[in-house]
Amino acid sequence: MNKDVLLAKQETVSEIVSKAKESSALVVAEYRGLTVEQLQELRRALRAEGASMNVYKNSLVERASDELGYADLKQVLSGPNAIFFSKEVNSAAKVLAKYAKRYGDNLNIKGGVFEGKFADANGVKEIAKLPGRDGLLAMLLSCLQAPVRQFACAVKAVADAK
Repeated sequence: MNKDVLLAKQETVSEIVSKAKESSALVVAEYRGLTVEQLQELRRALRAEGASMNVYKNSLVERASDELGYADLKQVLSGPNAIFFSKEVNSAAKVLAKYAKRYGDNLNIKGGVFEGKFADANGVKEIAKLPGRDGLLAMLLSCLQAPVRQFACAVKAVADAK
């Protein structure tokens, strides 16, 4: 094999590894049948959520998954796949779930890795249903605020009664 080709492949594998290490989530989806316009729309939606889409050869993704220790990821690497990286755990999964409903069989979620743990297609769809980081923080704050608020309401009710 030509040394330049081998070097280019090694650079691509190291690029995949570095992107996966920087991301909290990596999702694999088959995009067979999507038009260029649909792919551009999907990329725009992903960019708005802080996620990205890349297309790599499956063999190079397999090598990167070996380096990362994601052995389970190999089972979903067949056919024309796109790899979706996102810093927030469920942002890419949410966008993909939305567009998978819209495009039907043309966009098929296969699986992914979330914070080092493999999830199959159903797992990715379940993660997509979870609220984002901001939503979870709001839920936590409302739980923390509830007892104080109830106490304040009770004190006010006692004060109003007198």
